[in-house]
Amino acid sequence: MKLIIKFARDYPGQTVIVLIALVSAGVIQGIGLTAMLPLMQKAIHLSNPDVPVSASSDIGDFINSAMLSVGITPTIGSLLVVILAGTLLKSFLILLANRKVGYTVAGVATDLRLTLLQALLATRWGYFLEQQVGSLANAAGSEVMRSAGAYLKAVSVIAILIQTLAYFSVAVLVSWKITLLFMLGGSLIALMLSTLVERAKRAGRKQTRLLQSLLARLSDSFQSLKAFKSMGRENLTGELLSTNTLKLNKALRKQVMNRAVMRGIQEPLMSLMIYGGLYVILVPLHMDLPKGILLIFLISRMLKQSGKVQREYQNMVISESAYWSLQDKIVTAQKHKEPTGGEREATLEQGVFIDQVSFGYTEKEILTNVSLELPAGTFTSLVGPSGAGKTTLVDLISGLFEPTRGRVLIDGIPLQEFNLRSWRHMIGYVPQETILLNDTIFTNVTLGDSSRTEEDVEYALRAAGAWDFIVEMEKGVKTVVGERGTKLSGGQRQRIAIARALVHRPKLLILDEATSALDPETEASICQVLKGLRGKLTLLAISHQTALVEVSDRVFQVSDGKILPVSSVPEFCEAEGRLPSFSPAAEENI
Repeated sequence: MKLIIKFARDYPGQTVIVLIALVSAGVIQGIGLTAMLPLMQKAIHLSNPDVPVSASSDIGDFINSAMLSVGITPTIGSLLVVILAGTLLKSFLILLANRKVGYTVAGVATDLRLTLLQALLATRWGYFLEQQVGSLANAAGSEVMRSAGAYLKAVSVIAILIQTLAYFSVAVLVSWKITLLFMLGGSLIALMLSTLVERAKRAGRKQTRLLQSLLARLSDSFQSLKAFKSMGRENLTGELLSTNTLKLNKALRKQVMNRAVMRGIQEPLMSLMIYGGLYVILVPLHMDLPKGILLIFLISRMLKQSGKVQREYQNMVISESAYWSLQDKIVTAQKHKEPTGGEREATLEQGVFIDQVSFGYTEKEILTNVSLELPAGTFTSLVGPSGAGKTTLVDLISGLFEPTRGRVLIDGIPLQEFNLRSWRHMIGYVPQETILLNDTIFTNVTLGDSSRTEEDVEYALRAAGAWDFIVEMEKGVKTVVGERGTKLSGGQRQRIAIARALVHRPKLLILDEATSALDPETEASICQVLKGLRGKLTLLAISHQTALVEVSDRVFQVSDGKILPVSSVPEFCEAEGRLPSFSPAAEENI
C-alpha cells in the first residue's frame, strides 16, 4: 500500500484523472446492475403472469420510479437500453483510464531512468568510483521496467477494487446482511492466503538482489573475457555466472509457485462459498427468485474480483522491491551530490598553480605538501612510477577531488570560487584507455553535441593529426568505427580521442597515460601531434614512460608523494633506460 500512496503523490494529476474515470465507471456499472432486478422481474412476469411484478424490493421500485421521473416507461426494452448504455459508457471510461495509465507507465519509466542518470552524473567522483557499473546498468534497465510494472499493477489493484465496490454496493441494496456475511467469508480466505503474498514479496526482493549481483559480475567478466579466454579460464567465469543464474532461477520459481498456489487455492474456496450461498439463498431462506439470482450473481462477481485484487497485489509486491532499490540508489546518489563551486566563470590566462597541496584516499597520503606551476601555453609532463600520484594530481586540477590541505589556483584564484562546470568545459581530457562508441567518427568526436558543426570536427581532427587518414576512407567522418573502435588501429583511435578532447576548443589539454598502450612508432607520431599544439593551449601529459618528456617544455617527476623538476631531459631519459629519439630530421619525416 505504501507504493500506491507514493505513486499517487508523485503523479497526482494522472492519479486523479484515472480515479475519476474508474469511480465513474464503477458508479455507472452499479446503476446498470440495479436495472437487472426489475428486468428479471418483468421477464418472469411475462413467462408467468401469476407472479406479480410488484413482488420485488425497494431497489426495483427505486429504478422504476427513477425511470418514470425522466419520462421513460420501465419496460423490458427500456431496461435493456439502460443496461447496454451503462455497459458502453463504463467501457469508454475504462478505456480512458487505461490509456492514461499506459501513458503514465511510460512516463514513470522515463522519469525514474532520467532521475537516476541525473543523480549519478551529479555525484562526487569518489562516490561514483565505488559503484559497480553492471549494477547501475541493471538499475537503469531492469529495475526501471520492473518499477513501471509495479505502478501498472498498483493501478490495476485500484481499478479492480473499485469494480468490486460497485458489485458490493448493489449487493448491499439487495440484502446487506447476506452480503456482509459473504464479505466476511472472503476476508477470511484473503487472510489465509496472505502468507503467499508475503512469500512472493520476499522472493521479489531476492530476485532484485540476485539481478544486481549477476549483471554486475556479467559486466565485469565480459570486459575481461579476452584475457580469460586467452588463458583458457573462461569456464571459471562461466561457473560463477551459472551459480548466480541458478539462484535467480530458484527465486523466479518461488514467485511462480506462490502465484500458482494462490490461484489454485483461492478459486475453489470462492466457488465453494458461492455455490453454498446459492443453496442457502434459494432453499432455507426461500428468497424471491429474481432477487436471489441477482444477489448470487453480484456476490460471485464481488468475491472473484476481490480474489483478483489479492492476486494483482501479490504481483505488485513482487516488483515493488525493484522500485525501492531504485529509489535507494537515487536518494544515496543525491546525498553525494557534487558541489557546483562558486559563481565565477573560469579563465585560463596566466596558468594553474598547485599550492602546498596534500591528498590521500585513506589515512595514507599520496601527495604531501606539493607545489606545481603550469604556465598558460606551456607543455608540461609528469613522469613517475604507477601509483605515485600523477593521475591524482590531474583529478585535483579538474576538481574531481578536493585537497585535504592546500589550494588549487586558476589565474591566482582558488578553484572553489569558480563554477566547476565552466572550468571543466575549458578542459580537454584524453584517458589511457580509449573507448569509442560503435558509431560514426563524427559522433565519436562530438559525443552527440548538436552545437558542434562539421567545421568544428574538421578542426579537431586536423589538430589531432587524424584528418589525412579519415579523408581516405570511403565515408569519411561518417565511417562507423565498430565496437570500441575495433575497425581502427590503436594510433587512429588515439587520434580520434584527442580530437574528441579538442572539438570544444579547450584551454587546457590533459593526457593521462594516453600513449602507454601504443607501439614506439605510433607513440612518436602522437607526441609530434601534441608538440604541434604547444603554444596554442596549455598541455599537461601524465606518463610513466619517457616519450612525452622529449617534446615537453617542462618535466616533473612524481615520486613518494613529492614533485621534483627534471633539470636535464637527456640525462633523465638515459637514467630511465631510453635515449631521446627525436631530432630535427626525424621531426620533419613525421
